[in-house]
Order: sequence, then C-alpha cells, then structure tokens
Amino acid sequence: MTPSNTARWYLIQTKPRQEARAEENLLRQHFECYRPIKVPPPSRGPQGAKAGEALFPGYLFIRLDCIHDNWYPIRSTRGVSRVVSFGGQPTPVRDELIEQLRRRLAQSEAAPAATFTPGERVQVSGGSFSDIEAIFVSSDGEERSVILLNLLQREQKVRVPTRYLQCYS
Repeated sequence: MTPSNTARWYLIQTKPRQEARAEENLLRQHFECYRPIKVPPPSRGPQGAKAGEALFPGYLFIRLDCIHDNWYPIRSTRGVSRVVSFGGQPTPVRDELIEQLRRRLAQSEAAPAATFTPGERVQVSGGSFSDIEAIFVSSDGEERSVILLNLLQREQKVRVPTRYLQCYS
C-alpha cells in the first residue's frame, strides 16, 4: 500500500465472526487495517482473562487510496464479505472518527473504573446533573451506574455513565 494524501478510511463488512481472520489476511496483503477492540474489565472468576470484544462486530476499517490501491483483492480475501457502499460507491469514513475511536479506547484501557459501594455519597461531574450530590445504588453494566437523586423533593433513581461519578468530598 502506498502512503498518500489521497488515502482514506473505508468500512469493510466481514463474514460472521471472522473479523480477526479478515484483518489478518488484509494485513498480509499490506493493507492498513483498524479493528477497534474493547478490552474487558479484569475478571475475578476462574475463567481467567478473556479476549477483547470487537467494538463493531462484523466490521473493520481499512485505509485505501482510491487512485493507487488495487481494490479487487479485497473482495476475495478470506473473511471479507464486502466494502460498505452507498449508491454503488464505497463511502469514506472521516479520519477524525478513527482518531477519536483510538483515543477513546486508549482512555478506557488506561483509566481503571472507579468502584463505589451501595449507599456511598457521590458527586456527578458531567452531563445534565453536573455538580449534584447523589447516593450510589448499583452498577448497571460496565459503563453505567444507578444513582439516587433528590429532585423536586422526591428521590429518583437515575442511570448515568459511571465516568461522570466521583467520590463526594
């Protein structure tokens, strides 16, 4: 592949559960690929460490130069189903989106998730409820939490991204 100013990112649809195979075969053909992987939180069970999960199952990104690169081998690559197109033309993905994905995944890997105990006082530091004190109720998946807010003289359970919560000080 030729690095060039005309190279853009495109979306590849892979065959079911063959994202890794498609990526491996495209890399062997010297294409630049990106398959965002979400790293799972450390598990405490006997299973040990689990492999990362694809952020977009069934898809991966490929950087191609529409002038200099030969697109024909892509369609016959093992694991690849098709190049995502609209109106018969492959649709480019903005470089900013790829960079944003890379930054966001790097942040989630670097920052360990804060752990709160039910009944603990927390402060919301982002979103609609910024700077409001609340009580942590429970986790709701990996990235969201249930908190108890005092709104209009009534206690309301609200789900917020866990990254918006910090220990009350």
